[in-house]
Amino acid sequence: MTHAFDAAIELSPIGPHRFAGKTHAGYANMVGPFGGITAAVMLRGVLCHPERLGDPISLTVNFAGPLTEGAFELQAQPVRTNRSTQHWVLTLTQEGQVACTATAVSAVRRETWSMPEAAPPAHRPAPETLAPLPLAGYPAWVARYDMRFVEGMVTWPPNGELQSNSQSVLWIRDTPARAIDFASLTAICDSFLPRIFVRRRQFVPIGTVSFTCYFHADATQLAAQGEDYVLASARALNFSNGYFDQTGEIWSRAGTLLASTHQVVYYRE
Repeated sequence: MTHAFDAAIELSPIGPHRFAGKTHAGYANMVGPFGGITAAVMLRGVLCHPERLGDPISLTVNFAGPLTEGAFELQAQPVRTNRSTQHWVLTLTQEGQVACTATAVSAVRRETWSMPEAAPPAHRPAPETLAPLPLAGYPAWVARYDMRFVEGMVTWPPNGELQSNSQSVLWIRDTPARAIDFASLTAICDSFLPRIFVRRRQFVPIGTVSFTCYFHADATQLAAQGEDYVLASARALNFSNGYFDQTGEIWSRAGTLLASTHQVVYYRE
């Protein structure tokens, strides 16, 4: 049986550099589809392109307008290919209007001196010892993940108690379990509940404006993760005049940094 995630990012070639897809009800958000699944679709346009060189190392998606449920078209164009890097421009349209634009870089990784500098959260009890996030009150896409919070869980219903910070640490994997790959890692990078919900314990209208993912793991390292949980941590740096940022990291159980992510989000009272 096809996993819901794979159904949601499925693309069919319809011409040179052009693909057709459609949204999936299982990844619906409060308005339109979950942004992480849209970002995964954009990356899928690179991953399934016959001219792709290497593995993705970065993806930036700009959400130009809301997506609606239904069909869309994706154009994925390699605009320059060098010896080891390839640069991409992507555009997702619905009914003739641009909904998202993106840029991506893929590359052939070569063995070099390597040394991690960041470190995973020190306090990280095993996911099997933690209770899963209760799903009542959340949009459909949240049920597509098994989230087990170490800290920073948004309570339901929200109690409006201002918190000292917006830090969250949690274990996460697809539901049902699925071996992680670049597309699903992209979606997980956007699976953090909005930082303003965590900080204020209050729901307000929000929308991601721009989302970036940097991939630190190669295909072999990702394959070694299998269906295991990954450890996700996120926080905001600033809330100001209708916009806040969010920075996050995704770690393997063994403490390998798989990806880092940054985004800017619009909010209103």
